[in-house]
Amino acid sequence: MKVFFQTKPLLLISIFTSLLLFISCSDDPDDPVIENEQEVMTTFTYTLTPAEGGSAVELNYRDLDGDGSEEPTITNGTLSAETIYTGSITILNETESPAENVTEEVEEEDKDHQFFFETTVTGLTVEYTDFDGDGNPVGLSTILTTGTAGSGNLTVTLKHEPDKSASGVADGDMTNAGGETDISVTWAITVE
Repeated sequence: MKVFFQTKPLLLISIFTSLLLFISCSDDPDDPVIENEQEVMTTFTYTLTPAEGGSAVELNYRDLDGDGSEEPTITNGTLSAETIYTGSITILNETESPAENVTEEVEEEDKDHQFFFETTVTGLTVEYTDFDGDGNPVGLSTILTTGTAGSGNLTVTLKHEPDKSASGVADGDMTNAGGETDISVTWAITVE
């Protein structure tokens, strides 16, 4: 009897440990932690090319140390008044060599991503020109139109897994989008 009581706690501990290991080690391919691993985004470029010809304007954000002590490098832009620009977004992870083009992943997972454009520049508007398989906007390519001369900010935010069917989201209103923010950048814009 004495031996039974001494081995019973060891047996219970062994069974409990085995169960914990079995439960915590999942080979489930739908495990969201494995499937939707957060990408590192160090460089964000929004290139605006005048539709009627001329030099492109590159709005650029670069932060190679992420949450580190170094400030990001931001290149703001000057746009022409009353002008239509075609816009394209490129996102890179430059912590890798060669740099990883994160834009490709956003394209592949377009149903899970959407860019939102908010501006304080009077008369500046942004239209989506690319859509996912369900016909919802993505925002890697756009048409940006300026109004009269002025200045303000343009903020571009990439949301991961937004609710694209929520009110206003398809029109570019981020209020009801939910999801997680992958990256958000604000540029100072001058229209002249």
